[in-house]
Amino acid sequence: MNLISAFADLTMTTEIFESVDPLHLESGEVIKQFQIAYTTYGQLNSDRSNVIWVVHALTGDSKAAEWWNGLIGEDKFFDPANHFIICANLLGSNYGSTNPLSINPESGKPYYYDFPQLTPRDLALSLERLRNYLQLDQIHTLIGGSLGGQVALEWSVTLGQRLKNAVILASTAKSSPWVIGFNETQRMAIESDCTWGEKREDAGLKGLETARAIAMLSYRHPADLRIKQSENDEKLDGFKASSYLRYQGQKLAKRFNALSYWALSKAMDSHDLGRNRGGVEASLAQIEARVLTVGVNSDLLFLPEESQFISQKVRRGTYKEIQSTAGHDAFLIEFEQLTYILKSFYLEN
Repeated sequence: MNLISAFADLTMTTEIFESVDPLHLESGEVIKQFQIAYTTYGQLNSDRSNVIWVVHALTGDSKAAEWWNGLIGEDKFFDPANHFIICANLLGSNYGSTNPLSINPESGKPYYYDFPQLTPRDLALSLERLRNYLQLDQIHTLIGGSLGGQVALEWSVTLGQRLKNAVILASTAKSSPWVIGFNETQRMAIESDCTWGEKREDAGLKGLETARAIAMLSYRHPADLRIKQSENDEKLDGFKASSYLRYQGQKLAKRFNALSYWALSKAMDSHDLGRNRGGVEASLAQIEARVLTVGVNSDLLFLPEESQFISQKVRRGTYKEIQSTAGHDAFLIEFEQLTYILKSFYLEN
């Protein structure tokens, strides 16, 4: 069945892509078969030149118009009336794609802790399988932030002339010791949960709450917490900041699982665009698409200079910066600035 014709008349649809061909991973491991859940909005135009491919961040999903509703939707910058927008749930994530809770075809039981190690390059390879299946010969814009930006960069190297524009938001060409350190503290929190190591869906869930609280401190900036969580009362306990972080941890634990968080944070740590390619600069120089990198002036996780470096080393690079107190998460919040930046970038074409 040709899925393109099947969803041509629909504004939005979510489908499952099943791959029965082995996926050979950088670790040397092999996923013999896997599935990817993906969501599309809008329709392909006559020459199939309007494809916008979105890559979500660490705990995102394929429904990009929900978590990026200031950028995708009716009368937004990426409007389904004009664009064919696709976002796939990354391997390892628990929103419909193969993940640690999925059945291992070799054992007939869930993978749990035996789930293979993934890298952004592996994730890009799985997206390439989906692109080929959907017969999308050209991608107008590939856009992703944070982990999604890492995956988009990896994919940009191999897409060659099949990609016209790459937009990399608050990301990097190689994970820094700072990023790896933050992620390790989060995994240590998961490990400290007494249920971690047990083969059950909710293993490590309380630890995941703590991990998310740690992550939120890296996603925000002290100025943002000062603005939104400051106290007028002369308290000794029960602070807004404490309640905020606990709430964020509980909120994630209700929709995610610790095993997926572990797998994807490990993938983020492993990111090195230059691995087996002659180094980061050599690999960036291979990207044929126009590249827009967007940093955030207050980002404490992926520093603005890391985005600047990418734009300087690709063949056709542009750097822009979001001004915000929101920190790393600004690329998910500052829609007006991002829309203006994207408009300017396209006008330069």
